[in-house]
Amino acid sequence: MSQSLSFALNRMVAPSLALPSFIQLTQQLGCAALELRNDLTGVELEDGTPATEVRALCQAAGLRILSINALYPFDVWNDERRFQALRLAAYARDCGAEGLVLCPLNDRGDRRDVAQRARDLRTALSELAPILRDHGVRGFVEPLGFPESALRLKRQAVEAIRAIGGLDVFRLVHDTFHHHLAGETEYFAELTGLVHISGVDDASLPVDQLRDAHRVLVGEADRLGNAAQIERLLADGYRGVLSFEPFAASIQALPDVAPTLVRSMRLLQERVGCTTETA
Repeated sequence: MSQSLSFALNRMVAPSLALPSFIQLTQQLGCAALELRNDLTGVELEDGTPATEVRALCQAAGLRILSINALYPFDVWNDERRFQALRLAAYARDCGAEGLVLCPLNDRGDRRDVAQRARDLRTALSELAPILRDHGVRGFVEPLGFPESALRLKRQAVEAIRAIGGLDVFRLVHDTFHHHLAGETEYFAELTGLVHISGVDDASLPVDQLRDAHRVLVGEADRLGNAAQIERLLADGYRGVLSFEPFAASIQALPDVAPTLVRSMRLLQERVGCTTETA
């Protein structure tokens, strides 16, 4: 029996759209969920839109808010990070978001050794857990596959989450781009709360030179193996949402991104052998 795919839209799909227009796009495509961001200028959250207004707009449209993306760098814990975490967790609670994406430090200048990074990761998770529990939101830990990332592998995240007793509040983000960059083979579908999908068509660069700017929507020339990754996640029991998260300027500059998204959805449906349904 074929299994349905549930799609959602990350705000990065169309960062210049006002929220009502982005909501309309999400509905137009038959998705029932979206992700907000706190790193985009001129739109919510950066523009000061009240959380209650965001909640009302999404509820009126019948849309789930999967996450706010993101607390960065969550694994470098200090007073500033605590303040940011409290502010974002409160906004997530008040707007109805289900979780907060947590991204690790991605900096070539990071001089911490492996042991220091592991200690700092556990410290951050230990500090974040009660904040998230108090606000009723989950923490979605997203390893970044870049060579300079402080947390590249989901295995490292899982071990740290288990070590601090955080399985009740933390889940993984499986990002198909970062999974490919890290050369990762493990999936942890049972601990995955969210999947980010994007494609890379440019075949001229080695994997270690790929960056966010190369991330388009999934097309015929996709070199990340999105379909295979999704098939594996489904086979291992993942039943959640696939959220489109392209960063390429060529996608964000499209006057109407809907047709390209429709083609990407249909391609994945065909390659994965599933029917499409809303999130």
